[in-house]
Amino acid sequence: MNDQHPFDPDAFLSSVSEMPGVYIYYDAEGGTLYVGKAGNLRKRVSAYFRKSGLSPRTRLMVSRIHRAETQQTRTESEALLLENNLIKHRRPRFNVLLRDDKSYPYIRLTSGDAYPRFAFYRGRRSRPGKYFGPYPGAGAVREMLGHVQKIFRLRQCNDATFRNRSRPCLQYQIKRCSGPCVGLVSREDYLEDVRQAEAMISGQDTKLMEELSRRMEAASDRLEFEQAAEFRDRIARLQRVRENQYIDNQGTDADVVAVAVESGTICFGVISIRSGRNLGGRFHIQPNPLDQEPAELLEAFLPQNYLGASIPPEILLSHRIEGRASLQQVLSLEAGSRVVIKSRCRTTRARWIEGARINTGDRLRVYLNEHSQLSRQFEALAALVGLEETPDRIECFDISHTLGERTVGSCVVFDSRGAVKSDYRKFNVSGVREGDDYDAMEQVLFRRYRRVLEDDGKLPDLVLIDGGKGQLAVAERVFGELQLAEQVPLVAVSKGPERRAGEEQIHLPGRRVPICPGGASPASHLIQRIRDEAHRFAIAGHRNRRDKARTRSVLEEIEGVGEKRRRDLLRYFGGIGEVRRAGIEELARVPGISPKLAERIYNQFHT
Repeated sequence: MNDQHPFDPDAFLSSVSEMPGVYIYYDAEGGTLYVGKAGNLRKRVSAYFRKSGLSPRTRLMVSRIHRAETQQTRTESEALLLENNLIKHRRPRFNVLLRDDKSYPYIRLTSGDAYPRFAFYRGRRSRPGKYFGPYPGAGAVREMLGHVQKIFRLRQCNDATFRNRSRPCLQYQIKRCSGPCVGLVSREDYLEDVRQAEAMISGQDTKLMEELSRRMEAASDRLEFEQAAEFRDRIARLQRVRENQYIDNQGTDADVVAVAVESGTICFGVISIRSGRNLGGRFHIQPNPLDQEPAELLEAFLPQNYLGASIPPEILLSHRIEGRASLQQVLSLEAGSRVVIKSRCRTTRARWIEGARINTGDRLRVYLNEHSQLSRQFEALAALVGLEETPDRIECFDISHTLGERTVGSCVVFDSRGAVKSDYRKFNVSGVREGDDYDAMEQVLFRRYRRVLEDDGKLPDLVLIDGGKGQLAVAERVFGELQLAEQVPLVAVSKGPERRAGEEQIHLPGRRVPICPGGASPASHLIQRIRDEAHRFAIAGHRNRRDKARTRSVLEEIEGVGEKRRRDLLRYFGGIGEVRRAGIEELARVPGISPKLAERIYNQFHT
């Protein structure tokens, strides 16, 4: 088909087969508009070009079709896999896209350690150890690790800290660690606690509590009342955990997936149940590109969420989907075991589905309420600073350092839906006078917008600077040099005389007297939110950079001193302090350290 001619649906449909497969729509620029699958391609594709019955958004998408193509497959299952791959690779504008591509977190039990530990883990499970999960979010993992600390008093410190302890830390003092680092618990007793913690995390609480009850009674019979009391307390804590988390005594592993649709917005909720324990949920909120029905949305969401990820043996749905059989077959092959998908359930599972539906709907309503409030705040800010149009994208900058050390600049981005964290940027500032916030801000702004202009990136509708008239003058100078002064409005935000929230002063170019919106102003609430986020992001970046620099050994900066020689020096002298105090002759006595290298090491510490 000649791309210069308008799209002819009748000519396209005449060549479409009735086989299963995938159809792809393209716009005039060659971008992918939509990818879909069908058991009968001709029947499904022809539905887009009927004269009535289409939603407004679907009509908009159809009006932009410039070219279309189909790819046949042997089965609907193959079509589902191909559709999922194309959506993830091309990310079409009108498809439902699962943007939250972070891997699910696990709890990892280390292996090969005399005193192993349970730790938070996210990523490929290629490192040695035993993995528990996946969990729906980091909060669920941290909650479980907290129970492990409180009940079993296992170490949480990393290996470097563990090896270099000379006395127990605060965790031991508050009874959250048994002190294995300094030998306050035998290895046999510690490994027994690990075994019990593993049983709890695996959902074998009932057996564990029965075992502890027998051991408590035996200790009591031996008149070892202190040990019996320890078993009693552990049983009580385990019982409290069960009361808060358990919803099924049969040890079920399942996900409950619900969808809610309102005001052109979708919310998918995935509630994870592992070993009969409710681990909480994860929610995905996004626009509804084609005003699709809940069942269609759910069918599009499931492959993106589960293919290439951990799949439970049972998936319960809030709506009945048409492609259940093919999806069940594909997921079973992916998991290597049978996966059952259900939407019509009774008793306990019906209550789980209803609970997921209610929680998902509530989460969507809260989001829409916040979105509406945020839109009003954007409008109020536009009116406050005199913008002709409401901004859709705001970027805010801040500088953080400790007495001039390791200065970091931050750029945070907000749009009408809230924080756009994927667009956040940190800038390591160098080559400026220590503590000079003006020079640092100038460097950060220049680097940021020179890159945007070079890469033909998206310019913001408004730039906020955390600071007063001085920072605003710096920003004006940078924007003048980059010829952005007439394109992007600038605003500086400084704290009021008493530096209290709600008393911020707004500084505008060419205006001597600042604007004081007051604490009740919606614009003031938005400014505080964005500025505080920029401040938080800058501080986090500065602390990471500072801590990384402070943990770096001075020996690493010396040319010719590699990892082996550093290790030999520290082992010979017993620590970095003794290396610092050593003379050239003493340094040269270390095997592998020549007199010339010894002089270089000495000068590093004393020049």
